[in-house]
Amino acid sequence: MNRETTSELPDGYELSTDPARLDAELIHRWLSQDAYWALGRSREKQDRAIADSLNFGVYDSASGAQIAYARVVTDRSTFAWLCDVYVDPAARGKGLGTSLAAAVRDHLAPYGLRRVLLATADAHGVYAKAGFAPMAHPAKWMVLGEQ
Repeated sequence: MNRETTSELPDGYELSTDPARLDAELIHRWLSQDAYWALGRSREKQDRAIADSLNFGVYDSASGAQIAYARVVTDRSTFAWLCDVYVDPAARGKGLGTSLAAAVRDHLAPYGLRRVLLATADAHGVYAKAGFAPMAHPAKWMVLGEQ
């Protein structure tokens, strides 16, 4: 199911899931140079991540410039992982992170997923405003790889 989502966000911004609108070079620069979870990520790896994910871009309505990004890894049936959420530093403080998380939540709702996960070291409040909460039973979960 490929559903295009375009909706207005606060302060003259718009959201789109159209992969053709993504600025892959900008996304790579943001994540590989400024996002603690993706520092040093190669452009090849980032391009693969974009190609194999459901992507959300936030754009300035007047200029069309991309100012935020998020991607979702999902089977569109039972599970999704929200990751690589990034808002350009110049656009922070306007509620765009929360609006982006809420738009992702709303886009995924029709799939009837059992759970949508994310991990954050410092933005719990942003995601809580969009309905995310700490895991009730984190001891049930395990990880293979970086922790």
